[in-house]
Amino acid sequence: MLRSLAATPTCSACRRPKRHADASSRRRGAAVVEMALVLPVFFTVVLGIIEFGRAMSVSQMVVQSSREGARLAIISGSTNSAVESRVKQFVSDTAGVAEDKVSVTITVTAAANNPNPGNSVAAANTGDLVDVRVDVPFSDVSLISGKYLKNNTLHGETSMRHE
Repeated sequence: MLRSLAATPTCSACRRPKRHADASSRRRGAAVVEMALVLPVFFTVVLGIIEFGRAMSVSQMVVQSSREGARLAIISGSTNSAVESRVKQFVSDTAGVAEDKVSVTITVTAAANNPNPGNSVAAANTGDLVDVRVDVPFSDVSLISGKYLKNNTLHGETSMRHE
């Protein structure tokens, strides 16, 4: 008792209603909308992480440059200009900052019973405290231009006793 398909009556009432769109095309549209909403927030967070990582990295380089300057300053025969030059060169080489953007402040405090050296490393005596402070504007080391850290300054400071 096989029936042929041609013999089966077909009418519009017997057919299944056709779907307007299948599930995968509807889901694809939702994914595009979700991506459009989430992607800008995601990239903002990623770029913020990169920028703060750069700030911390350069901050460590600035601290290291102040250490280099203090080590040079405590040796007899050093001068303020030699210390400043070495610090600026160090920051320029490691952080890529132009030397004219780096600020170096050298303070020499006389030890007890020593004459006042007048903030001159060359006039410092044994036991005098030499303080080297290095400042770099964050806007000069930033990878991304932005306003959130624009007015901040990265600084490092090291104090050592003159030998």
